[in-house]
Amino acid sequence: MMEQVKVAIVDDHEAVRLGFAESCRAEGLNLVASSPTVDELIASLGSNDCEVVVMDLSLDDGSSVTDNVEKLIATGSAVLIFSIADKPVLMRAALRSGALAIVPKSQPMSHLAEAIKLAAEGAIINNPETSAMIDADSNFKEANLSAREREVLSLYASGLSLKQVAFQLEIKQSSAKEHIDRVRVKYAKLGREAGTKVDLYRRAIEDGIISGDLL
Repeated sequence: MMEQVKVAIVDDHEAVRLGFAESCRAEGLNLVASSPTVDELIASLGSNDCEVVVMDLSLDDGSSVTDNVEKLIATGSAVLIFSIADKPVLMRAALRSGALAIVPKSQPMSHLAEAIKLAAEGAIINNPETSAMIDADSNFKEANLSAREREVLSLYASGLSLKQVAFQLEIKQSSAKEHIDRVRVKYAKLGREAGTKVDLYRRAIEDGIISGDLL
């Protein structure tokens, strides 16, 4: 008898977690953990093995999809996104961070179960529906920010002043301003507004640099 795939789910809706548990039993999957946040899931797993983690794109704890995917991958688990799939920017950020695929919640559980089994095998997972949605997101153009520019933007867009950003990163305030100026130029070249701090806040959310709601 083939060993069941060990799977876990992160979703802030209890009804989704309970429904997933029922579906796992029906599909022959071994559900080893179920939590509303990534941090809680990792804590509950401890040293236990989990081959695949199924995760929603947006969670109520305010965590970013980028951080969540990277944390889960660091535990050795493959990551699948199970979501309404109506936010191309977050979907792109999840895939860029290492998620293997996005399975819309509108699809039958059998599709998710198949994706889980493929992920456990390390196979390539194709989903034309979500791929088309991401490709059709004409408003998204990668800014290709450097690691330092992303770091400065993250702090500045989160509400810190340039002086506070400089202090936290132990750099000169003039250097922090130069980074933000370069960030603005890169976004402007792509036709993405970045003239105000609110604009930068929106760009940072769109690109998965910080978490939050678009204004």
